[in-house]
Amino acid sequence: MYIIDTHTHLDDDRYDDILDEVLTNASNDGVKLHIIPGADIKTLKKASNIANKYDNVYYAAGVHPYDIADFNLDYLRSFLDDKKCIAIGECGLDYYRSPSEEEKALQKEVFIKQIELSIEKKLPLIIHIRDASADSLEILKSYKEAFGVLHCFNASPILLELSDRFYYGIGGVLTFKNAKNLVEILPKIRLDRLLIETDSPYLTPHPFRGTLNEPKYCTLVAQKMAELLNKSIEEITDLTTNNAKNLFKGLI
Repeated sequence: MYIIDTHTHLDDDRYDDILDEVLTNASNDGVKLHIIPGADIKTLKKASNIANKYDNVYYAAGVHPYDIADFNLDYLRSFLDDKKCIAIGECGLDYYRSPSEEEKALQKEVFIKQIELSIEKKLPLIIHIRDASADSLEILKSYKEAFGVLHCFNASPILLELSDRFYYGIGGVLTFKNAKNLVEILPKIRLDRLLIETDSPYLTPHPFRGTLNEPKYCTLVAQKMAELLNKSIEEITDLTTNNAKNLFKGLI
């Protein structure tokens, strides 16, 4: 069995000249499939082009809460008939930069529009939540048909209430020395709801922090997950890959 990187920004400019090498490195380390989350309207076409160039790369159409100024629902819709587009997002709420109440309201409005689009199209959501767990939970509980993944799960216990409909993306943060909360909550997550991701080029796992993150480092996340859950690497690989395929139906 191979690993699926369920969240990797391969459309980032830092990969422009090394993408073939990055994908080869990943494949050599057993990371065979990749999902690019749509974060910005301005780069969505690039994500689509990459996914349609490489058989083992897929993408999602969405707008990150930091990029909502350019949100265009009709433009998002224009990508949804593409077989390589298998999800909506990444979308969600991010209060880390202390937005005003007006800015929070706009984030919620754009988030809700993407939730409604995902329900309409029966596509999973890739959700970004930072310092906004309570508001995110309130919104998601009001949309009973919504489903997907909480990307880069922030270890908020209240978000485990969503485990009947949502998966939990675990990345390099799990390997950080200050990841106490995530380490403690990991065993409380249902095994059939765990996903592996890198969020590359960000959040490079230990011991490579400070360098460019790559999908190949999914193996480090799997190793740490196996250690903490008292499982073998093979068991973690099997269950997370099967989980990803159960969520993202378009994966081949």
